[in-house]
Amino acid sequence: MTQPFPFRKVYGPAAILAAITAYGLLSALLGGGVWDAISWVALACPLVVIARLLGRRGRTTK
Repeated sequence: MTQPFPFRKVYGPAAILAAITAYGLLSALLGGGVWDAISWVALACPLVVIARLLGRRGRTTK
């Protein structure tokens, strides 16, 4: 028998990153001052995730 498709495991992290990015974009558009700093942090989160995954990709395990 095959296992069910792990929907949350596959699409969960992408959905969370999308929500964080949308929050960052909205806070940058609608707010000022502290909201600008919050938007920078929120918009940097996907870049941090990409950098970590690329760094992990270069390592090989034996």
